[in-house]
Amino acid sequence: MASNNLIIAILAIVVTLSLQGDNNNVVEAQLTTNFYSTSCPNLLSTVRSTVKSAVDSQPRTGASILRLFFHDCFVNGCDGSILLDDTSSFTGEQNANPNRNSARGFNVIDNIKTAVEAACPGVVSCADILAIAARDSVVLLGGPNWNVKVGRRDARTASQAAANSNIPAPTSSLSQLISSFSAVGLSTRDMVALSGAHTIGQSRCMNFRTRVYNETNINAAFATLRQRSCPRATGSGDGNLAPLDVNSASTFDNSYFKNLVAQRGLLHSDQELFNGGSTDSIVTGYSNNPSSFSSDFTAAMIKMGDISPLTGSSGEIRKVCGRTN
Repeated sequence: MASNNLIIAILAIVVTLSLQGDNNNVVEAQLTTNFYSTSCPNLLSTVRSTVKSAVDSQPRTGASILRLFFHDCFVNGCDGSILLDDTSSFTGEQNANPNRNSARGFNVIDNIKTAVEAACPGVVSCADILAIAARDSVVLLGGPNWNVKVGRRDARTASQAAANSNIPAPTSSLSQLISSFSAVGLSTRDMVALSGAHTIGQSRCMNFRTRVYNETNINAAFATLRQRSCPRATGSGDGNLAPLDVNSASTFDNSYFKNLVAQRGLLHSDQELFNGGSTDSIVTGYSNNPSSFSSDFTAAMIKMGDISPLTGSSGEIRKVCGRTN
């Protein structure tokens, strides 16, 4: 009897240690691709139909949703905190410098949430809806597909300070970009692959003015083209838009990297990836091999989606994405 009790005790310890692992392993075990297969079986089709309608109406929306996911994950993890609206008693992330007057697509996420709540009330988090919508946006614009891991819960708080400090600025140097991504567990190769998201979407004149007027590592004809819609004087035309990818702004492909090789990166931070530094070879590889870019991008998106999600009993399942319950 004593020996049996000892064996049971030892087995209990082994099982406990196996379940504990390290924090990352626990998180990865809790996020799965089939988390809602029983509790909300039509989730993926519901999300996709709403995203498709929005992207068909305005292709730029796909880039906006993808950017929302990046900016969410880089601030205390992929927890839907960027979706929380400011109130008289709460300051969120939407008016942080990287997001103010530029973060878009909140209405699409709200529309998805309304449809999902009608089908599966109180089940699916806004954080997961955003992760799925980001994938669908890429696919609908011609990019690669991947299985999105879900099971995240929603944050009850947000951090404007962390948004200001954690999200890479368009003026970032290569070393700053590497550090920013490394801080959230992403490698230099992940960083370059994820930067390829700039194959879609647009940027404001205020973000590329200095580059097109003052920098020398830029194609002259490209600089002249961008100057036409971006006056030199600060405060004049600051919000004028230009495509991040001059060749195919509404198609998710590898032409962003071809642009960098030709010194036609729109943002300073873009061209830093191909400017005589350690990432030149990665950029060249992606410019020549679209399938290599696609596979690395999907792997990096899955990895980014694993950044510090709230799981189990942490956080909540918001009823409305813009406010806590």
